[in-house]
Amino acid sequence: MSTGTLIFKSPTILAGLNAKTIKGDKREEYATAIMYLAPAKMAGGFNLCAMASTAGCDPNHGGGCLVNSGQAGVFSSINRARIAKTQRYLNDRAAFMAELVRDIAKFVKWCAKHGVKPAVRLNGTSDIQWEVAHPCFREIAKVHPQQESPARFASIFHAFPEVQFYDYTKVYKRVYRSLPSNYSLCLSYSEANRGYADAVTKAAKETGANMAVVYRTKELRDHLVDKLVQYGETCRDVINGDETDLRFTDPKGVIVGLYAKGKAAKNDATGFVLG
Repeated sequence: MSTGTLIFKSPTILAGLNAKTIKGDKREEYATAIMYLAPAKMAGGFNLCAMASTAGCDPNHGGGCLVNSGQAGVFSSINRARIAKTQRYLNDRAAFMAELVRDIAKFVKWCAKHGVKPAVRLNGTSDIQWEVAHPCFREIAKVHPQQESPARFASIFHAFPEVQFYDYTKVYKRVYRSLPSNYSLCLSYSEANRGYADAVTKAAKETGANMAVVYRTKELRDHLVDKLVQYGETCRDVINGDETDLRFTDPKGVIVGLYAKGKAAKNDATGFVLG
């Protein structure tokens, strides 16, 4: 069923409002819900994007962060809402995780109602390591007299095995971990820092993880599609990553070619955007 006109809204995640995910959702019969938080230290306190400064995408220092693309780059109320959401996460993680569990459970039911499969991106504009130190509880039907309800899970991925989760990440150590089978990570490349660029290409080579590269223009990206391109230790075919956002459906061992969107990204001079 087409999901282009269907919209799911909740306090933490949204589906049907991102043009790129809508296009991919239609083709693959998924509905993608994304959580948008305030990146780096935009909300104050803890840094939600550990590699933002190193990789040259810190929005507080002129980086080409996605937080400045789309409507968020025009309507400040959107970013104010993201900051408020992020502060809920920072101030009481357990309560926030409970809120997220409730919203994903509602999204799963919404997807079943509309005949689509649920996919979730938790790091729409952040780079939180959700696989560690983020336990949660989910109400489950008792199938054994000794089973607790709600049950405690090590992560949101373990709590919702019926959901396909995926994210981009600049925290390259994450791809070396044994991740849950329903969580897919795509490395995000940047030449803002030579050491970082080398570490990312090394991680891609050693783990087989795909690597996303942002190009200055659509024309440059299109020129490189289906060609072998070398970055550090990684030499791979480039695919068009803008046809869909469903990174877990990509072939293995490729460079995911994207083109810069939004004024901040197009004018990026840090090395995050290439070309």
